[in-house]
Amino acid sequence: MKTQIENLRRELEQHNYNYYVLSQPTISDFEFDDKLKQLQGLEAAHPEFFDPNSPTQRVGSDIVSGFEQVAHVYPMLSLGNTYSEGEVQDFYERTRKGLNEEFELVCELKYDGTSISLTYEKGLLVRAVTRGDGEKGDDVTANVKTIRSIPLRLQGNFPDKFEIRGEILMPWAVFDELNREREAQEEQLFANPRNAASGTLKLQNSTVVASRKLDGYFYYLLGENLPSDLHSENLAAARSWGFKISDATKVCQSLEEVSAFINYWDLERKNLPVATDGIVIKVNSLSQQKNLGFTAKSPRWAIAYKFQAEKAVTRLNSVSYQVGRTGAITPVANLDPVQLSGTVVKRASLHNADIIESLDLYIGDMVFVEKGGEIIPKITAVDKDARFLIGDKVKFLKVCPECGAALVRFDGEAAHYCPNENTCPPQIKGKMEHFVSRKAMNIDGLGSETINLLYQNGLLQNIADIYSLKIPDLVRLERLGTKSAYNIQAGAEKSKEVPFERVVFALGIRFVGETIAKKLSYAFKNIEALECATLEDLVAVDEIGERIAQSVVQYFSDSLNVETVSRLKSAGLQMSLSEEKLLSHGDALIGLSVVISGTFAKHSRDEYKAMIEMNGGKNVGSVSAKTSFILAGENMGPEKLKKAENLGVKIIDEDTFLSMISETKSEE
Repeated sequence: MKTQIENLRRELEQHNYNYYVLSQPTISDFEFDDKLKQLQGLEAAHPEFFDPNSPTQRVGSDIVSGFEQVAHVYPMLSLGNTYSEGEVQDFYERTRKGLNEEFELVCELKYDGTSISLTYEKGLLVRAVTRGDGEKGDDVTANVKTIRSIPLRLQGNFPDKFEIRGEILMPWAVFDELNREREAQEEQLFANPRNAASGTLKLQNSTVVASRKLDGYFYYLLGENLPSDLHSENLAAARSWGFKISDATKVCQSLEEVSAFINYWDLERKNLPVATDGIVIKVNSLSQQKNLGFTAKSPRWAIAYKFQAEKAVTRLNSVSYQVGRTGAITPVANLDPVQLSGTVVKRASLHNADIIESLDLYIGDMVFVEKGGEIIPKITAVDKDARFLIGDKVKFLKVCPECGAALVRFDGEAAHYCPNENTCPPQIKGKMEHFVSRKAMNIDGLGSETINLLYQNGLLQNIADIYSLKIPDLVRLERLGTKSAYNIQAGAEKSKEVPFERVVFALGIRFVGETIAKKLSYAFKNIEALECATLEDLVAVDEIGERIAQSVVQYFSDSLNVETVSRLKSAGLQMSLSEEKLLSHGDALIGLSVVISGTFAKHSRDEYKAMIEMNGGKNVGSVSAKTSFILAGENMGPEKLKKAENLGVKIIDEDTFLSMISETKSEE
């Protein structure tokens, strides 16, 4: 029994890490809660195996490195969850007996985002902290300030100091657009808006956070001088101060009213612009909340009723395989059409060979289909009892479905790849689509249909061919008029002004996204130096690991790629950093590893990180014996300070740092 308990604890701890730290859950909330209940039952039956660090004794953590840690004045505990209206009734009865007096309940939508606590003083936002481990969390104030629905300055009559708690959310429309962009770049898709919001809030670059268009809904006030003893009236007051408070809130006098609210929103929530996963039920009176108190993990005066993920059963008719820009092969299940979460589902991703093998799929199987976060269809299981006259077992391809090349699988990778990147049609066209995309060369007029048309007619076989296109060749093609031809040529000409770092990104080197392309450009400064860089040269650059370095070396070891780059250079593309950017770079910090900690007066943390990179230094997140120095502002993290003192790492302020880099430039 002890072994079973310990195994279950380890499994839940891993799922906690996947969910809160990586923001990449591998099981549903329902499955996690079911396993947690199993563990709670086993621990209750065997108290001799009690462990204070068991998943049942703590709130999951979302703490990540890179943010200052702030203790919560009021602990942020999680709510008890249930998927059963019977357990909601049990909660009601416990509350009635615990209070032994009349009480009201407030029903609210449970928004599916990432929890946040905001502190306001004299009407100004002074701090935003994530839930973390419930006792302390990450200070993400700079990122939260980019969310336009969150007021920086309040209006009306408000307490001098208070906290307000809520959820940071990514609206469905923003989520869909973000995933479309990531899919076009063949980056891993976010499973649902919750993961996207959580991942975004933890980004170090607040400008990227701002571009993600996050939203915030708020649902609880804390403080000494709140407007009312009633939670519902406090929410109304918060709305008048400028906070986004959901209209889907109802004061209920009976269990029947609670049940009606649950049943109504189980259907109606699908029409909302943001994700929800249940209903939160709270005692309305704050004094009654105080009387009911807390367990070690959650309040006794509230409970969360969670909606079941919608599932459907349908037939698997076939499996097709898509080849992406990088050669990654994605298996797709083709299904009998089935209604699911308001849309008709005909296809579902099977992700990779390991998923197919674990499902033990046969053509003709009846399969359970679910939408992860109600947006991405996936097959979760097979109804093996329903097998009748099934076809062949589904086995992953061994050769590329487009060009016939033998597939390869790299160590540590889940996907299979077609290695034939220069002659496999989907990869060629995919590289061109990436090259002309908005964040790369931004060439108008060359969408996927036009690229396919030009490819089929032999006018585009390589990204460099874009700069050799002639107006007469274009206008003779069906569906391409004179105006379109001139637009394509004008777009190609204008793209010659695109800076070097975006050209590096546009080349489509595997694993080299926007950020990595910028780091490579700043480190090597021109295409010739990047082309000649060794594996050792590359891994010495901040955030360039061996996998990325090998990919860059491999790209430039291919003679076709070298020829393509040479043609692009001859066409007039920017193949080195601009004069302005070269002047802003120095070598004062070459070979130095720098840790940034605290808040600064003259520049933001992101600006200092950029300065470190521009001057040849490397940004590192944690203090070690290899740290050259710490750039410290106000409120430096106590753990970093203690570690620096123990290791004898030098600490400098921002004035000293700015002098260091300016002196080197003046010497030049």
